[in-house]
Amino acid sequence: MGPKIREVWAGSAALQALRRKKRLEQQLAQTDGTLSTLEFQREAIENATTNAEVLRTMELAAHGMKKAYQDMDIDKVDELMADITEQQEVAQQISDAISRPVGFADDVDEDELLEELEELEQEELARELLHVGDKEEEPPVKLPSVPSTHLPAGPAPKADEDEDALKQLAEWVS
Repeated sequence: MGPKIREVWAGSAALQALRRKKRLEQQLAQTDGTLSTLEFQREAIENATTNAEVLRTMELAAHGMKKAYQDMDIDKVDELMADITEQQEVAQQISDAISRPVGFADDVDEDELLEELEELEQEELARELLHVGDKEEEPPVKLPSVPSTHLPAGPAPKADEDEDALKQLAEWVS
């Protein structure tokens, strides 16, 4: 084969390789697009399935609540609560009756007892007021007298100590 034929043949093989490469790139782009579309569809189906399950669950919950409350209304609830309150009051009365000591005078009027207690307190207060001036006053507490001389303010400042040390050092050096 001559050089011209080789060039033509080599050019044609290179051209075919480039054509094949372009075809494969297009096919790859199409496949990638198809996969993306399939992925999007799969996600949409998952979302739709989830939404359907949520809706079914909500429907079951609504049906269950409706069934639970079918024999109930606010008047029945109020009546029931009144019955419970009444029974609690009866229970409290029974408890009070049981806890009351037996054999003690139940005929004592509480109001009379409170009046008598108040009278006793008033009498005691009146006695205390009558004897207010009679009590001996307590002697005042003895405190020490104030010093007449000037007291030192505290330890000598550190600056004086430093100055003394410097003076001693200067004397030693000279």
